[in-house]
Amino acid sequence: MEPLIDLVFSAVGTVASGALSGAGGETGRRISERLHGLLGRAGSEPGTPSGQQVLVLPVTEHERRAAAAQLVELARSSPEFAREVREWVREASWLAPRPVPAVAPGASRPQMLPPATAAFTDREDVLAWIKGLLDDAGRAPGAPVVATLTGQGGIGKTATVVRCAHELREEFPDGVLFVDLAGASAGTALTPSEALVRFLESLKVGTIPGDEARQRDLFREYTAGRRMIVVLDNALNDAQVLPLLPASPGCLVLVSSRHRLGRLVAEHGAYPLTLGPLSTADSVLLLRRVAGRARSGAPEEVVRAVAEGTGGIPLAVCTTGAGLAVREHLSWARVARGLSDRIDGTRQTGVTMGDTDPHAPADPVRLAQDVSYNELTPECAAFYRALAVWSWPTVTVLCAAHAAGVDEARARDMLEQLARVHLLEEVAEERYRFHDLARAHARELAVAEDGERRMREAVRRVAIAYLRFAAAADLRVIPHRWHLGPVYDRLTVPEHTETGDGARALAQLRAERENLAAVIHAAEHHGYDDLVWQLCEAMWSLHLRLGFHAQWIETHLRGVEAARRGAEEFGDRRALGRMLVQLAFAYMGVGDADKAEEALEAAATADAACGHLRGRATAVEALGLLRLKLWRHDEARHSFEEALRLLGRIREGDDGWQDVRRATELLKHHLGRVLAREGRFPAAFEKLNESLVGFRTLPGGADTYNEGRVYMSLGEAHLGAGDLELALVCLDKAVEAMATEGAGLQLADALEQRAECHRRAGRPELAAEDLRAAAARYEKEEDGTGARRARERLTALAG
Repeated sequence: MEPLIDLVFSAVGTVASGALSGAGGETGRRISERLHGLLGRAGSEPGTPSGQQVLVLPVTEHERRAAAAQLVELARSSPEFAREVREWVREASWLAPRPVPAVAPGASRPQMLPPATAAFTDREDVLAWIKGLLDDAGRAPGAPVVATLTGQGGIGKTATVVRCAHELREEFPDGVLFVDLAGASAGTALTPSEALVRFLESLKVGTIPGDEARQRDLFREYTAGRRMIVVLDNALNDAQVLPLLPASPGCLVLVSSRHRLGRLVAEHGAYPLTLGPLSTADSVLLLRRVAGRARSGAPEEVVRAVAEGTGGIPLAVCTTGAGLAVREHLSWARVARGLSDRIDGTRQTGVTMGDTDPHAPADPVRLAQDVSYNELTPECAAFYRALAVWSWPTVTVLCAAHAAGVDEARARDMLEQLARVHLLEEVAEERYRFHDLARAHARELAVAEDGERRMREAVRRVAIAYLRFAAAADLRVIPHRWHLGPVYDRLTVPEHTETGDGARALAQLRAERENLAAVIHAAEHHGYDDLVWQLCEAMWSLHLRLGFHAQWIETHLRGVEAARRGAEEFGDRRALGRMLVQLAFAYMGVGDADKAEEALEAAATADAACGHLRGRATAVEALGLLRLKLWRHDEARHSFEEALRLLGRIREGDDGWQDVRRATELLKHHLGRVLAREGRFPAAFEKLNESLVGFRTLPGGADTYNEGRVYMSLGEAHLGAGDLELALVCLDKAVEAMATEGAGLQLADALEQRAECHRRAGRPELAAEDLRAAAARYEKEEDGTGARRARERLTALAG
């Protein structure tokens, strides 16, 4: 059995990380508060007089080991304290996501593999090679099989790894993970964290930590003992791939890249293979398959000439064949002549493409793209160029319409036209992407034919369109929060919304989050600072609710600098404080308390400098919340009191006036929570009841959700004071409020808390009823960790 000190140290780390990041939710907060109470009873560090100890959340490894040692030392001297420590360790284990065993009925078996292309020729030798690796009894024990396929762009690496994975998937019953690492360049490549988040979501991990190291450890834990295929497509380098390797020897990892991955081979035993062009015979076969039966009557020598013109590069073959398939007037001879003309350097269109050195070898992919491009209508050709003004992760109808300056119906039609001739690929419903070689082709044409000014204008149109989309969705997710930016001045909160509208809006933001990040980067590149920080503001609800911390930090660092530049010129000086506050919450999410506090203090200073009382109150409130997480209760209380004084200085007509009442009641709620933590229950009840009345009587109508939150805090406070009956009254109200609001996770949490009250009051039947309801609600909200915790509590109750 694992020694107690190791169990306690692990539990302290889990609880402290979850408390700072918020990953543990309300349950994590309560378990953190219980740790604070246990350490307070355990006594002070040697040499610190009893009663003068100042406890802080153990953030560093040294602090966590010291805290664990304190708990274990006292547990050895007191059987009663030992029982409490073990019970707390058991509760802490509920916060750590645990994979469902692969053989269990509820285990996730992800199937992320995209469909294989129907037009696939040759490469049977690659499949045979991979099967040989799997059958090799002499390979290193304990390690997954890692195969790397390298080759030039367009050579068919993605099609090959996808086809091989489809062929082998029956041998790997626990699922297939797939990610396009977008490694054509460093500027487009995904970070390992972004890829890990996608994998962990597919593996149904309830709460995904913000920092990459914990994501990596969790990924390896969830894939341990499983037989899975992991496809890492289009890798940039070894550093991008290494954190994505599972530890299970039952896994097969297929990596494709244009670059040799030396460390992967040298340090992890990967098996390398280089893909070359198709033979002329296979090129002819693939060309005929793509062109279709309607074109099957062409003379063999003409088809062979076209195939040779593609150089055996599958992308060039498919692009050429697709053009023949959809254009009845386009003859094989004309295509062969077009390829031959370009190989010979005859530029019939007058467009200069690529290397103008007449002795340079022809690029078969570029030649095929030129032929397809020249067959487009002028309108569709301009549309093709407009899509490539930036490296959008995917091209949506919204993006395409505004990039080209056409309506969405026309954009939808031309996207389909480009997909039919293989200049775009449809990857989901009304969602397309370029092969990076096609994007480079289109962008080079855009530079030559449209110029920098038109390309900048296209980026601005796309950025404005995405800003309007994101702001409207953000307003639906959190309607009553304080918003900043002129885009919100044109939006109004609807009086009545359908049930689940906020969840649908959040899903829409989530679907576009990568494009939104790319739009921020593009806007910054072109100097549209006003759009950069407003886009960050519009993504607040997305990041607050769902995390994605690596992207959050990256975009908001851009937002901070854009706002800083604006403040130095003629921009909105309030934006800098706003961006710094949002960045601080991102830092909290990855457990970096120092950077979070630094950003919040800078935000308060920036807002004070421009006289923005509402922004300054927000920054000071956030400082209080951070200090509350860190157990710095006295400092937290002073922060909340200062924020209240700042709100009190805002007069009717001032910026933020309409939000003052609601913000005031939130601060009273925070103060009540601090007072309860300090054991000052009468003062806590007074402040919480003031907040409750305030939320009921807001000018725009009662805020039922926050009423429910206050009832939760009142229930906890009465429980802490030992009044079980009043605690139950308050928690009944909390359950009712959250059910009315459709707040599923909060409802489940309220049910869990009420079950604890029933347990303490000696009503096990009612406690079991609430725990069953909580587990069902967590499952409905896809929170596997919460559901498991509720079921384990139910088992403990029965035992």
